[in-house]
Amino acid sequence: MGAKGRESFLTYKYREHAIKRMFERDIFEEDIEDAIENGEIIEKYPDDKPYPSFLALKIFQKPLHVVFAKNVNENQIIVITAYYPDREKWSEDFKTRKKL
Repeated sequence: MGAKGRESFLTYKYREHAIKRMFERDIFEEDIEDAIENGEIIEKYPDDKPYPSFLALKIFQKPLHVVFAKNVNENQIIVITAYYPDREKWSEDFKTRKKL
């Protein structure tokens, strides 16, 4: 999906959980925003509250997953968490969860 459909979102808001995980995992804001704007949406959670959320994948030197929500009313992207997917839990292309 990339940035298509997200160009109008002007601000990023990082949840405390996301900031903590980014620090622990050495993940940078630039990579998070690049994954959201240019990555691929691999899962959608339309029923999440208070806003629908998504799982984006972007391959840098290693794959990165970013969970984020869209607050359309306030033109915000809310970053919920980010992590490097575990090869034991994800398919080879990191797009599909393995059945454990």
